[in-house]
Amino acid sequence: MRRCVPGVTDHRDQCRKGAGVTRLSVNLNKIALLRNQRPLGVPSVTRMARIAVEAGAHGITVHPRPDARHIRHSDVHMLTTVLADSPHVELNIEGNPFPDLLALVHKVRPAQCTLVPDSPEQSTSDHGWQLRANGQPTDEARRLLPVLRELRELGVRSSLFMDPDLDQIAAAAELRPDRIELYTEAYARAFGTPRENEVWTLYASATRRAQELGLGVNAGHDLDLANLGRLLQIGGIHEVSIGHALTAEALEFGFAATVRAYVAVAEAAP
Repeated sequence: MRRCVPGVTDHRDQCRKGAGVTRLSVNLNKIALLRNQRPLGVPSVTRMARIAVEAGAHGITVHPRPDARHIRHSDVHMLTTVLADSPHVELNIEGNPFPDLLALVHKVRPAQCTLVPDSPEQSTSDHGWQLRANGQPTDEARRLLPVLRELRELGVRSSLFMDPDLDQIAAAAELRPDRIELYTEAYARAFGTPRENEVWTLYASATRRAQELGLGVNAGHDLDLANLGRLLQIGGIHEVSIGHALTAEALEFGFAATVRAYVAVAEAAP
């Protein structure tokens, strides 16, 4: 029988603590953005990570950008030290696989690296990878192939940021990432409107298709306490990464209480 070893990626996922429960990864980018407004070091990214972990978060997500507008490489190194005492809590590094990001991943060896096709000037991620056009692999697909191979060799779980497009998800499966992360802005915009069921069904179909192709499914972007539970009725979503709304809601409810509220919704998912 294969043994689960802390710190070593198990691509089947059932060895991971909380398998079968949707895991909450708290994105700390907005905390770092606020910190960077003045040279005082507050709020502390590492302290907020500790609070999130103590409140039950299953993971911490960071998205360092080339201009260091929020999370800095130094933050990532400090977070690995903080999380060393909590081996069940995973670090997820997001970003476009530019050389600087890949060098950071080599040094830190996070549990997961989520590859996102954002340009340096974008304020936030706003689309998934386009991996097939006219039935043929795109330049993006050819670029990702060696990066995914590199992550496998490092023992880092890979995830590709994808729209709920069945054809593109099939193209993603051909590149053999471990997971995809569904870009959920369209769902969040439709939530509470007459299109909610239609768009929810689209994401449910995308999730099922990915699972049929052997991919794990994460989700993220514009999720909040109001819309998360409905999304997770799809079932089988491994992880949600939430930062902007969580940080905003924490201004009202407190950071620890807000993390606990998200954990409760995630862990109640089918």
